[in-house]
Amino acid sequence: MARPVVKAAMPISAPGNKPRRSRGFTLLELMVVVALIAITTAVVSFAIPDPSSTRLEREAARLIALLESARTQARAGAMTVLWVPQPNGPDADYQFLGLPPALMPPLKWLESDVKAEVVGGKSIVLGPEPVIGAQSVILRVEDKQIIVGTDGLSPFAVVTGNENQDDTDVAGEVASAPTP
Repeated sequence: MARPVVKAAMPISAPGNKPRRSRGFTLLELMVVVALIAITTAVVSFAIPDPSSTRLEREAARLIALLESARTQARAGAMTVLWVPQPNGPDADYQFLGLPPALMPPLKWLESDVKAEVVGGKSIVLGPEPVIGAQSVILRVEDKQIIVGTDGLSPFAVVTGNENQDDTDVAGEVASAPTP
């Protein structure tokens, strides 16, 4: 004869009490979610670039291209070419002295709040000699600055972008220019 199968009985609570159902989240689960949101927010805030730094880097790259282009034209045409950061009228933010009008590059910054200053002088000499002296330019936007320079033989390049350090030129000498 076959024995009847006995089902295991589910434990029950005290008589008259229904088993507790989980409602909502536990405190631990909420704390984990809040911690994950905080970490994600911190990572995203560090990943977003500073708009003034981005604008300054774009202006520095553009200035490097303009200076190198004018330097090449000065050497090819045996012309003395100077770059001066002071405007020469309302349609210019800086000047290229010595270039013929047909070879004149744009004379305005892309951003209106860019300020430029030549370290240790009033202008940058771009030619006609193939080797020029060490020169640098400080570009500023708001409280950020970037230094573009050359050692005289190599092309112009970004020397530094640290906004908290002293104004220094390519050779490491402290500039006499006041910080705004």
